[in-house]
Amino acid sequence: MKGTRTPRTPITTFRGRWTRDHWATASLIGCVGVLVAAIVPGFSAAPPAAEPEQVTRAIALPLPPRSVLPIEEDPIAEEAPVDTWRTVQIAQGQTLGGVFSDLGLSANTLHRLLQHPGAREALTRVRAGDEFAFDVPEPGELRALRFARGENEHVELVLEDGGIKENVTERELERRTLVASGEITSSLYAAAARAGVSNAIVNTMANVFSYDIDFGQDLREGDHFSVIYEEVWRDGERLRTGDIVAASFTNRGKRYTAVRFERDGKSEYFSADGRPLKKSFMRMPVEFARISSTFGARRHPILGKMRMHNGVDYAAPTGTPIMAAGDGRIAFAGNRGGYGRTVIVDHGNGHTTLYAHMSRLGRYKTGQRVSQGAVIGYVGMSGLATGPHLHYEFRVNGQHRDPTTVTMPPPEPLKGAAMAQFRAVAGPALAQLEMLEGRHLAAREASTSLN
Repeated sequence: MKGTRTPRTPITTFRGRWTRDHWATASLIGCVGVLVAAIVPGFSAAPPAAEPEQVTRAIALPLPPRSVLPIEEDPIAEEAPVDTWRTVQIAQGQTLGGVFSDLGLSANTLHRLLQHPGAREALTRVRAGDEFAFDVPEPGELRALRFARGENEHVELVLEDGGIKENVTERELERRTLVASGEITSSLYAAAARAGVSNAIVNTMANVFSYDIDFGQDLREGDHFSVIYEEVWRDGERLRTGDIVAASFTNRGKRYTAVRFERDGKSEYFSADGRPLKKSFMRMPVEFARISSTFGARRHPILGKMRMHNGVDYAAPTGTPIMAAGDGRIAFAGNRGGYGRTVIVDHGNGHTTLYAHMSRLGRYKTGQRVSQGAVIGYVGMSGLATGPHLHYEFRVNGQHRDPTTVTMPPPEPLKGAAMAQFRAVAGPALAQLEMLEGRHLAAREASTSLN
């Protein structure tokens, strides 16, 4: 009997075409390969792809010069310098000596500074608001001091080698010209305030026209003025009111004009025809006073008897300055019976003026020369007086005259080259005054027509 033969698995031979069995086997092998690559790290580190070759080009650039120093000595590495300046603004009632004491600076240092030419006045006459800058590198040591001297100088005093070095910087001043017009309805000051004009300009204008207008008695409602004036500025800051360039004042229908002009190095005011406004005598020796008693016979308020009043009484508050009516020499200054404290001024050519009932005398003594407008005393009620006032007398060769009506020869006008220069200066100013007054009259007429 023949044994039975076990059947064999047929061997498939690749004949150039993928059968279904081939694809299943390849898929199985691929999955196993991916699984092995994920589990074993070494298989996943594929070699990096080659990067394209880059071409680098070097360009030489110049560097800023720098000293070859150790880091600690290199100026670039130094710290910014410490500011050793301290600025102090003077308070009310404070002195520079007090400031030095507060800063720990010695009085000897201040004394050295005061000895420097041109420094004493600026360092002793300090006012609230003034500023001083101190360079204090070490406690108690002053290296320099800065301050303003006058309106246009900035001074630095440097203390070095036992001496003082002065550095001065000029500060430019700017003069701005302004114009204004006003009409009196209640008072001159109120009219000026409405026009934006300061009291300083009002006082200057009153002084300019004081030889022709009695501002205490003559002003009336409807009087009007026009003024061209200056303001002084520095570094964009207003410092003060300047001078009047030109002005006009219409009082009781009569118009007066004034133009500033420099003659012989001194500024004066002239009328439109070139005559000086300054006359030999002022009409009022007291500003903005009122006449309380006129010239002539009257009953004396204390004695009760009829007697001649040989002068004019100007009522004013005690302490109001009294001015010399003209240039002259003090003939008497002291007590004079019922006149009380009295000053008599001899003006020459037989003209004298007397000022009585003063509260105190001025600084002028008998025999001294005095200029017109100088303060010779102050209003009071010494002697026979019922209230504070000035008793003012005007005498010609010993004869009393009414100070409010006495007339003096007008001053001589400018001549020759001086007159030609004045006309060149006055022409534009007078034209501007005319324009201002024209505007004022036009505004007045328009206001009247509306009413």
